[in-house]
Amino acid sequence: MYDRKVRKSRKMYHEIDLDKIDINATPPTEEPARQYYFMAKARQYVKEETLRIGRPLAAMVKTFGCQMNARDSEKLRGILEIIGYQQSESEEADFVIYNTCTVRENANNKVYGRLGYLNNWKKQNPHTRIALCGCMMQETAVVDKLRTSYRFVDLIFGTHNIYKFAELVTAVFENQGMVIDIWEDTDRIVEELPVERKYSFKSGVNIMFGCNNFCSYCIVPYVRGRERSRSPQDILKEIRRLSRDGVSEVMLLGQNVNSYGKNLEEPMSFARLLAEVEQIEGIRRIRFMTSHPKDLSQELIDVMAASGKICRHLHLPLQSGSSRILKEMNRRYTKEQYLALVERIRRAIPDIAITTDIIVGFPGETEEDFEETMDVVRRVRYDSAFTFIYSKRTGTPAAVMENQVPEAVIKERFDRLLGEVQQIASQKAEGLTGQVQEILVEEVNHQDASLVTGRLSNNSVVHIPGDASMIGTYVKVELVECRGFYYYGKAV
Repeated sequence: MYDRKVRKSRKMYHEIDLDKIDINATPPTEEPARQYYFMAKARQYVKEETLRIGRPLAAMVKTFGCQMNARDSEKLRGILEIIGYQQSESEEADFVIYNTCTVRENANNKVYGRLGYLNNWKKQNPHTRIALCGCMMQETAVVDKLRTSYRFVDLIFGTHNIYKFAELVTAVFENQGMVIDIWEDTDRIVEELPVERKYSFKSGVNIMFGCNNFCSYCIVPYVRGRERSRSPQDILKEIRRLSRDGVSEVMLLGQNVNSYGKNLEEPMSFARLLAEVEQIEGIRRIRFMTSHPKDLSQELIDVMAASGKICRHLHLPLQSGSSRILKEMNRRYTKEQYLALVERIRRAIPDIAITTDIIVGFPGETEEDFEETMDVVRRVRYDSAFTFIYSKRTGTPAAVMENQVPEAVIKERFDRLLGEVQQIASQKAEGLTGQVQEILVEEVNHQDASLVTGRLSNNSVVHIPGDASMIGTYVKVELVECRGFYYYGKAV
């Protein structure tokens, strides 16, 4: 089970012979050499525990939250595999890592609920190690609660030092009790670390980290830090390697990709980066998220319109249709500006699918404000929308605002919005029935093994007859039947 080298494969980026690293020497200070030293050291600890227990050790990484968290989890899995853990889908594992989200309060509650289960599991299996990381760990109150009430947790770290995972795992093996390593912020980006991708044919690619927007309801800038962009050279190098490894679809990830490059020594726009990615041979589809309406440029619209690879899908969060509420949210655009932007996008790219995020019940939202949101939904006619009930996040300006909306009012408005969104989305989807389009096949259907599931360029899901040999291939399909939010089709 022990790989003697960090090989060039879909799991890692460059060749390092861990057996040639002297784990008794002083750790290097430079990255990523320091982390490879600790990978070698942690691998030795895992090997010794494997011999003691008499079977291979299993690790499970459970992801809560967004695509950024999912990509971080792939990095964790890459390191776990290098140091000798087998991947598991069960929480009844030897090492359980929760990569947490804190955008809404119920995300925190889910983690606390699962920890209760893990406590019982660890009592029966004392060698089990439990780690918590991600956005939730950046909240001081959360860490204090874990420190006092969840002492069975072995490792707590946040969003800024995930690259140190091998070093932190080593510390867990070498120390008794809870290891806590939380950074308030960082400007460091460490490249060339292992990644264990979920899919062989598509991959997320971080292009930036953090957020400078400080929307009044959002905790993300406080837990992810200020914006820092990866160099375009490193991004393009990574995508070229992915392409050589069989990846044909990439999703460029950032809290606000439209801000990419502004803090680089030589500034570069996101549109220019997209144009560079398009030139990479082997890449057939390019996706990205998330775009903030306030700085989506005409340059980006033009690049998308001219592209043969950028998918015909744009996620453009609205949050509210009321200019008054948008100002309170610190979104820095008005209803009229948003609608004008959508019009420019649709004029340039008529077949684009636009999806969005909408919050119901922001403090001070009146019935008139809510009707403004409904008006935008009816005018834009979104292909789908993620609708959320406002969640008060301690530490954000909105949490202390007056005029918090009663729960009963929020629920009634939410139901009305959801009904409108679903009706429009279903009508939009029905309009594609009978067309022939291309899907990328992603997996065997979970409910019916005689079907495979793929996605159109516009991100819609399509089920067609097929088998596992089709996974990762592009297939022309006729969209035979629309089921509201997905299609049944047949290969043509």
